[in-house]
Amino acid sequence: MSGWKVFLKKTWYFIAHDNSLLSWIVNFILAFLIVKFIIYPLLALILGSSLPLVAVVSGSMDHVGMNYDTWWEDKGQWYVEHTITKEEFSQFSFTNGFQKGDVMVLGRAKDLKVGDVLVYQSTLAAYPIIHRVVSVSDVPDYQVKGDHNGGTDPYAVSQEQVLGKALYRIPKIGWIKIWFSQLTGL
Repeated sequence: MSGWKVFLKKTWYFIAHDNSLLSWIVNFILAFLIVKFIIYPLLALILGSSLPLVAVVSGSMDHVGMNYDTWWEDKGQWYVEHTITKEEFSQFSFTNGFQKGDVMVLGRAKDLKVGDVLVYQSTLAAYPIIHRVVSVSDVPDYQVKGDHNGGTDPYAVSQEQVLGKALYRIPKIGWIKIWFSQLTGL
């Protein structure tokens, strides 16, 4: 067997079968690099969003363990006052909200409408914000609100600030990122 084949065979054994601490560290680094430089960019390309995955880091969209009817009794008056009925809201995506620690899969944010959940880069926060569109102007600008919040965000969101539209929710796996960020301060 040639030297190159021996090297590849030993490397594969080290990565796939060795249970040493060094092998675990190398596997962790490889997994990180594969996700960061292959999977994440492929998702961005396929979904049409520069930010294909985002971990939810606040409770602004949390319905706090309530079912839809109970949540509407508590928070629905604001929507009624802003011409969104309970029936209309029930047709929106994520009508039961989502929680801190969930991961949202984002897609292209074209032709956003009332009820869509978008992620945008605020001028007031260092990290992206995920809220629901509650009105659209013809500029287009979007007035957004966290389902759990008492009112809309202080400024309209321009199309240039929008990073993506929430398509799917993956429960709880975002806690890994949140804990890592808290641990490292990143």
